[in-house]
Formats: sequence, C-alpha cells, structure tokens
Amino acid sequence: MMVCWRCGGSLEKQTLPFARMDECSSCHAQLHICRMCIYYDPEVTKACREDDADEVHEKERANFCDYFRPAEDTFDAARAASEKNAINELQGLFGDSDAEADNADPSADPATRAAEDLFGKS
Repeated sequence: MMVCWRCGGSLEKQTLPFARMDECSSCHAQLHICRMCIYYDPEVTKACREDDADEVHEKERANFCDYFRPAEDTFDAARAASEKNAINELQGLFGDSDAEADNADPSADPATRAAEDLFGKS
C-alpha cells in the first residue's frame, strides 16, 4: 500500500502515474518528488540511483523527471515526529504570532507611541 512521504496518509485513491502537481489528500504534500521515487537515495551522487536522470536540487518539490516511479516505503515516522516536535517547540516559544499580531493594539507599542509623539497623531 502506497502512503504519503510526509504524513503517512494512504494514497490508494490516487491514480497512477502521479501527475506533476498531484498532492496528498491529507497533508497536501506534493507527490511527484524525488523523495517519493524508487530511485531516491540520499547516500549516492545527486541522491538518485538513475544515472541518466537530470539533477533535481529540491528533493521535496514537484519536478518533471521522466524517470520518476513512486515508491511504497517513503514515509519516515521518525522524521515526521521530529518535524512535529520542532513545530510544537517553536509554537511554545513564540505562540501563535499571527493571531497575536492581528489582535494587538498598535498604540500599545512603545516605538509606535514615540513616533506618534514625534510626528503627531494623524
């Protein structure tokens, strides 16, 4: 059974071959990528075991490689757990900065108050 390289979600409803811009229905990760290919191997030159393939620099972005063949065992649970842990730590440090910025009163910022005092409020 084929699963998404990023989230491990099932790809059984996806039609093969993957189109260049096909995405995982669970996490919306692109699927026609080097990391999802049977030839992907980070231990070899260009991280690809297909000698004739053009080099692709971004291994997690959709590409036009004609040698692409989807692999079934691309999900790395340890990498996914590490990524989720890093995101949780960042959110713990910085909180939801977008929501806080949207709700913040701009006049409460000392720099904004100083600028308003200097130039006068409009």
